[in-house]
Amino acid sequence: MSETEADTRANRIDPVLRDAGWGVVDGAHIHRELICPGRILAGGQRGAALSADYVLSYRGRKLAVIEAKRAGLGHSDGVGQAKEYAGRLQARFAYATNGIGWYGIDMHSGTEGDIALPFPSPDELWLRCFPDGNDWRERFGAVPFETGGGKWHPRYYQHNAITAVLEAIAQDKNRILLTLATGTGKTSIAFQIAWKLFHARWNLSRDPVRRPRILFLADRNILADQAFNAFSAFAPDALCRIRPEEIRRRGGIPRNASVFFTIFQTFMTGGGESEGDGGEPQFTFEGYEPDFFDFIVIDECHRGGARDESTWRGILDYFKPAVQLGLTATPKRDVNVDTYAYFGEPVYSYALKEGIGDGFLTPFKVRQMASTMDEYRYSDGDTVLAGDLDRDRTYTEADFNTR
Repeated sequence: MSETEADTRANRIDPVLRDAGWGVVDGAHIHRELICPGRILAGGQRGAALSADYVLSYRGRKLAVIEAKRAGLGHSDGVGQAKEYAGRLQARFAYATNGIGWYGIDMHSGTEGDIALPFPSPDELWLRCFPDGNDWRERFGAVPFETGGGKWHPRYYQHNAITAVLEAIAQDKNRILLTLATGTGKTSIAFQIAWKLFHARWNLSRDPVRRPRILFLADRNILADQAFNAFSAFAPDALCRIRPEEIRRRGGIPRNASVFFTIFQTFMTGGGESEGDGGEPQFTFEGYEPDFFDFIVIDECHRGGARDESTWRGILDYFKPAVQLGLTATPKRDVNVDTYAYFGEPVYSYALKEGIGDGFLTPFKVRQMASTMDEYRYSDGDTVLAGDLDRDRTYTEADFNTR
């Protein structure tokens, strides 16, 4: 009877990994990962799913992927799969094996070839990945994801995005951008980042004593409300929704919380607490010290917060000391170059095409519709669903689908 892949894994590969300390050393984990379920096809069918045989994680970071084949096949037969999976999971090392021979690839340097056992230990692989050493990288990795009692697990691209942002923070980068397609869970990503920062006690002073003060800034109340609800794993007294009526009720801006949620428009109203140099009331945001917030998340940042000419840009400039994370679903185009100029290139991107190909997003067809309307002017019976509308302006076809 020929040896199956399951036999090879149990009798040949698992003991090698165990002897190296994987699954034994504290913080060193081995797991099989369903990378993606496969593209959604007609008739309720799906394309081929992708699943990694072994993913080796240590201190919260995915370091290596191993593709296993049964002993009767060549030890390097799984190299292509191992490279693809390691690339998707952003693991530094990829390995292919039949339990007898082992083939290794360094995805960063491009070096590859047969390797001799013993297999690298968790500490050996960690040092190969991160020879510089960084206390915050390890502190962030020590904080587990908040899974809601096992109800939530990060998709591979969400894990990549969270890891990329935390690595940027660990490297003292203060302007960070994530570009992920609509429907990929950007709010969940923001929550997990905030959760790790909070529990690692990261703050601008980089002294792990005080917990950070975090601001989630959106341009619509529905987005701020959704984020507030998505952060419900935090203790109730740690969360604060900043609204104009709440400021009036309190007689001032709220300060006693850890995670604050508001919209640009609320921050741009007069705070009523004091007056500026010109005798005019301050904006609400100026009631806070410029370094009050350690970390600011700007949701849908392409819609104006980072534009040079935007009145909202003053808020971001005022809170200049804070680490600022921009979230957008819009790839770089002529209309949003200011966003990329302000935040820099994305530390991680996940496009609509990738989401559809992986099966996390549903394919769609664009249907062209003819219209007899060639201009529009607001009338009293019309309802404005979103955005700002000049009610005295006549909009022409050139304005349609641009505002």
